[in-house]
Amino acid sequence: MSNFRYEESVARIKANALTSVKLLSDVKEVNIDLLKIIDKNAVNLLPEEKISIYNFEDQLLYCSVDNPPEITNKDLLHRIKAEKEVQYTSNDRETVGFIYEGKNEKFIAIASAYDKTGFEKLDYLRKVYVIRFFIALAIVVVIGLFFSKQALSPLTDIVKQIDRITASNLKLKLNEGNQKDEISQLAIKFNKMLERLEDAFEMQRSFVSNASHELRTPLTTLTGQLEVALMNKDKSEPWEVLKNLLDEIKQLNKLSNGLLELAQANLDISELKIAEVRVDELVGSARAELLKRNRSYKLNLNIDEFPDEKWLTLLANEQLLRTALINIMENGCKYSENTTSEITLKFDLQNVIITISDKGIGINKDDLHRIFEPFYRSKNAKNYKGHGIGLTLAKKIIYLHKGSLKIQSVVNQGTSVEITIPHL
Repeated sequence: MSNFRYEESVARIKANALTSVKLLSDVKEVNIDLLKIIDKNAVNLLPEEKISIYNFEDQLLYCSVDNPPEITNKDLLHRIKAEKEVQYTSNDRETVGFIYEGKNEKFIAIASAYDKTGFEKLDYLRKVYVIRFFIALAIVVVIGLFFSKQALSPLTDIVKQIDRITASNLKLKLNEGNQKDEISQLAIKFNKMLERLEDAFEMQRSFVSNASHELRTPLTTLTGQLEVALMNKDKSEPWEVLKNLLDEIKQLNKLSNGLLELAQANLDISELKIAEVRVDELVGSARAELLKRNRSYKLNLNIDEFPDEKWLTLLANEQLLRTALINIMENGCKYSENTTSEITLKFDLQNVIITISDKGIGINKDDLHRIFEPFYRSKNAKNYKGHGIGLTLAKKIIYLHKGSLKIQSVVNQGTSVEITIPHL
């Protein structure tokens, strides 16, 4: 806009100067006084306009103002002669100088003026644009606030719904909307998280309930037998009482150790002591420890063929992994009439595969999906001593070592447990 004003102003100044120099040069009837009258009464006259006309000897022939400057700007005249035309601005005044070739000689015309109207219009336009800018900005802000409120209203609803969800009513779910946009996807993911939390809370409640029951049973037995022993005046029975008490204490100690190991298995692998462990030695030490605990058990170890030593090596917490293997081996022996388990070691490019199988009572299909819950026991295992935390502990330990555990079982035919753990 500023450039347009400048170009228009310069064009008008030059046009007025060109008219004056033509009249002075080409019209004999026009003299200096008449030309001044014409210039002063021109329709397109600009404020403070001054027109000066020189000959090529740098002599001032005409000036539109009454008191022309006595000193002529020689440098400007020489510049106009060299460049044919000169334009410049000084103190908001536009100046144009150019050469005009008349019929008989050449002239130099210099005209300058202050474009008051142009500057006023430019200033007005600036004000208009500023006002329009702030008006447009206000409209954009209002519209933005409106649409942002509309866009965020689903999130506001979600926040209100979340406020109503507590540990006691995790069954409440968020509105999933059209199930297509990002907010709906967020609600879907949050609902799935709530389901996992609900399962965790339910498992925790079940754990506390079962743990209390399992701990109460041996403690009640201990209390009862001690009370009977104290009430019985016959001194011939203490050894039998002590034997029963010792069995109960062993079971209680075993349960306590299992709970402690279960808590340890819930830690992050980075928080445990990890070292290189040979799987054949680990399986052998677990087998030896279990046979030491119960001499009636039989554990047959089969290794198809010894691979490269690197394949035999695991990065593991030896104590935890041995505990997991012992628990699975013990289950195989305990729930089999022949108290025998078969242990097989196999290897592939990525993993060590340990299979522990038995020909015992098996696991009912309906119970297979729950056997990893703490303290859960199959119906056909109720007559066997145990607390229902062995498989839970084993699975957590194996998953902690980035492995997997699969169980296949048929009632009264036996169970096969396959453990897969990455080797080096």
